[in-house]
Amino acid sequence: MDKNKMPGVGFGVMLINKDGKVLLILRNSNPKLADSDMRLEGTWTLPAGKVRYGETIYKAAKRKVKQEVNLDVNNLKIISINDDINKYAHFLTIGLVSDSFTGEIDLGDTKEHVDYKFYDLHNLPENLCEPSKVIIKNYKDNRIYKESE
Repeated sequence: MDKNKMPGVGFGVMLINKDGKVLLILRNSNPKLADSDMRLEGTWTLPAGKVRYGETIYKAAKRKVKQEVNLDVNNLKIISINDDINKYAHFLTIGLVSDSFTGEIDLGDTKEHVDYKFYDLHNLPENLCEPSKVIIKNYKDNRIYKESE
């Protein structure tokens, strides 16, 4: 890991439907198409992205949810902060939640994501990416941040 690199700021958005299930999207298993700095190809993830310079976390989250799944989000609330560090990247990841969104899910034609599904919060897929896993766990535990061991 390059100690001279600076961490990025990312986010994941929990979209909870009226049945209490969370929307997850499956990243392409091809690393080039999955477009993930942390190399999360082939895993289920929350709609997620990076904050651009000059962009608020709320604007970034709304932008990326629209880009990734074609939904318009309302009533976003910050629920979690993670330190996500692996050998490829380091992100401070902010978790957000909303149960108010409109539109019809469409993954677009980027090939970054290949499937989507609403999952019960107590029956999540085994190949859930780590940043999303921590956000969901913090949400379920009503905890903002869990310090690494």
